[in-house]
Amino acid sequence: MLFNTYGGNGAALSAALVNATDLRPEPLAALLAEHGMVRTVLTPAEAVEVAAWARRLAPVFGEPVRDKQIGLVNDLLAITAAKPHISAHDGYEPHLHFYSIEADIVSRAKDTTSGGLAMAICFSDGRRLGRCDRRGCETVYVDTSRNGRRRFCSLACANRVNVAAHRVRSAAVRDDVVA
Repeated sequence: MLFNTYGGNGAALSAALVNATDLRPEPLAALLAEHGMVRTVLTPAEAVEVAAWARRLAPVFGEPVRDKQIGLVNDLLAITAAKPHISAHDGYEPHLHFYSIEADIVSRAKDTTSGGLAMAICFSDGRRLGRCDRRGCETVYVDTSRNGRRRFCSLACANRVNVAAHRVRSAAVRDDVVA
């Protein structure tokens, strides 16, 4: 599934922030830059604010109740200063911006992530904002697969679950043969 630039980028940035383990200014700035944000230098206080925002984003992923997920994103949107506008800068076709380029990095990150999650819900009914099905794994993801049936954050987690299920089935077969 392809989301538009901000829907995909904002949702992907949301997942990356939720999954981030190093919340110091430099790694967070690199993560923001990796997801297309500009002027990403963060002070320690701004890094703390972005980390707190990431914790607010986390419940959206994997929330099975559509109305609750929508409410969570609406709560995020209510916090931001997002004022969507259309831009055709730098020769690009008209596209939606959720923030002013003059805003500080924390505001831009909040606007981009909340707007991206809102678009992901509108274009996919929220089912593509997932949380890994492997017990003990808290990794979140944006499912961009064609059929939208992703269940795991990675092949490693999927393989662990499948191998464990195979072992259980094999043990059951052995028990039946012995009995």
